[in-house]
Amino acid sequence: MAAATPKFPKVQVSFHAELKRRIGDYFKQKGKSQTGNIKLYIKAIVLVSAFIGLYVHLVFFTPVPLLAIIESVVFGCVIAAIGFNVMHDGAHGSFSKYEWINNLASNLANFLGASQYMWKSKHNIIHHTYTNIHGVDDDIEARPLLRLCDEQDHYKIHKFQHYYFPAAYSLLYIWWIFVTDYKKYFSGKIGEIPLRKMTAKEHFFFWFYKVAHAVIFVALPIYMVGFTAWIIGFLSMGLVAGFVLSIVFQLAHTVEHTHFPMPNELSGKMDDEWAIHQIKTTANFATRNKVISWLVGGLNFQIEHHLFPKISHVHYPQISKIIRQACQDFGIEYVEYPKMRQAVASHIHYLKSMGKAA
Repeated sequence: MAAATPKFPKVQVSFHAELKRRIGDYFKQKGKSQTGNIKLYIKAIVLVSAFIGLYVHLVFFTPVPLLAIIESVVFGCVIAAIGFNVMHDGAHGSFSKYEWINNLASNLANFLGASQYMWKSKHNIIHHTYTNIHGVDDDIEARPLLRLCDEQDHYKIHKFQHYYFPAAYSLLYIWWIFVTDYKKYFSGKIGEIPLRKMTAKEHFFFWFYKVAHAVIFVALPIYMVGFTAWIIGFLSMGLVAGFVLSIVFQLAHTVEHTHFPMPNELSGKMDDEWAIHQIKTTANFATRNKVISWLVGGLNFQIEHHLFPKISHVHYPQISKIIRQACQDFGIEYVEYPKMRQAVASHIHYLKSMGKAA
């Protein structure tokens, strides 16, 4: 992987080192753990209980069609919320100080159909290291439907992408669990980046969880309610989950004020050190909205998450003040949209600009 990826420069006065010092001092002074707390664990119990309740009611009690569709839509939102709040922190090792609890939290994604092995390789390693770098960060690769940076090919359909993007985003979850996981598995690559060779145990669990998901979300529901009811409910759930998951990511990285830097063609090096690169390629939104923060697992504090992914999202509101001050001290722009609607508008304007031919 190293030969195909850019390098970040080492600098004498490191912004990242200063950030780590300030954040470390904060947790030391407060006497707090950097991982999750009781509020996070209560939220996890609420979300998982809602998931189980909705699944059982939909599959075993077969509500009337209108109620079933409404419940399926809510089910999709709950799945996205579990991804944001439980699985995501668990995958980064920030949900708990105990590794087995983190593994349990992250494994929820496996039962939801998304391979944790592929997710950790794609998200934790590639996306978090090489954010918004074309050809490396697979999270900005949505061709041919969408053009998300200048380096990507322009097709005529992109002229309209700021109109049809909600439909494209809605496909994410279904495409992810039924297509892209398998594409990565059989190709041994994420985009152009080779995957680490999987162990026999990882191969086994990849297929074990895919089969488990098929039984839980496909076979058993079809047996209980019939194919037509299942496909309507599954699409209602999957399309909503896909849109919610997609839009939260896109508001954090593909808006008008984020950057898409490329390495020097000769040296393969980036202009900025890693921490500054993360801030330039990331944006926050609606950080004062407690409801949004609760639902999206603090991922509206995306700058804080990218700089300190091993710190649980429950601490982001506090450490954001420290990071914002450090950016001011170092003269680094800290991008934040006060309202979610402003971030959405900026994303739409960005899509429109990318839809124009170069």
